[in-house]
Amino acid sequence: MSESTSNSEMLYRTLGSTGERVSAIGLGGWHLSLKHVDEQLAIRIVHTAIDRGITFMDNSWDYNGGASESRMGQALRGGYRDKVFLMTKIDGRSKKEAARQLDESLQRLQVDCIDLVQHHEIIRYEDPHRVFDEEGANAALMEAREAGKVRYIGFTGHKDPHIHLHMLEVAAENGFKFDAAQMPLNVMDAHYRSFGKLVVPELVKQNIGVLGMKSMANGILLRSNTVTPIECLHYALNLPTSVVITGIDSMEILDQAFEAVRTFQPMDDQQVRSLLAKTADVASRGEFEPFKTSSIFDSTAQNPDWLGEEPEHIQQLMSA
Repeated sequence: MSESTSNSEMLYRTLGSTGERVSAIGLGGWHLSLKHVDEQLAIRIVHTAIDRGITFMDNSWDYNGGASESRMGQALRGGYRDKVFLMTKIDGRSKKEAARQLDESLQRLQVDCIDLVQHHEIIRYEDPHRVFDEEGANAALMEAREAGKVRYIGFTGHKDPHIHLHMLEVAAENGFKFDAAQMPLNVMDAHYRSFGKLVVPELVKQNIGVLGMKSMANGILLRSNTVTPIECLHYALNLPTSVVITGIDSMEILDQAFEAVRTFQPMDDQQVRSLLAKTADVASRGEFEPFKTSSIFDSTAQNPDWLGEEPEHIQQLMSA
């Protein structure tokens, strides 16, 4: 597990081989612009989270039409930017589209540099090839890193652990090592197309930061009536995660995240088996992980223009 230290309310872990110390809980950006969360509440959530020790901020270029980044940008003014490790994601697969989206993110977040930028929604087997094409998105992020706009580069996905492994393979073939990778890690993942079983060991082996998301799948896991929110967070914290990113849309949910950290104790194998036994039946077909078994979470499938055009040399093959 990532080496942990703590203050009175938060645990801190090392992000892979970067040497960065980050809070074990990350503040999910998507929830900051939900219909029932106004700007004043969003800023209050961010400020309180940081004041209490959360340093890892999650976001994405496409969250709520850019409103989530804009609200976080507002919240990070007045010295708060210097207290956090800021992450966002871009959807562009082409170099041109990735660069455009990154510049928009920088403007919305009101910063000159983002600590970690991730290739978002790597959910298709062609995505790694598009990202690592000479005209692909990773070329844009590497140039941005050289220019001081980006410090670290990662990728995310929620569909299939084998696609994550493929992304790591294609990166290696191109002489590139990611700094972080983000994936669903929860009490049901262990039973169905498991990122925890297949991807996490490879990330640990390569010393790539492990970012867990969907610990409760926006509350969907809780509808199974098998586990509590605290159990969900404890399970994800018990994995070799650098950060467990969780959506926070109220002060009560923020308190819940800190309560999970306060009460967390590393679990032994028997405790893990007992917890997973609660979800074994309901999790066996992926019913409560619809991001794996449906297209409902696939924003880039619903908005293919976000990906950008295929590389010119591929287009020429079709016109030959």
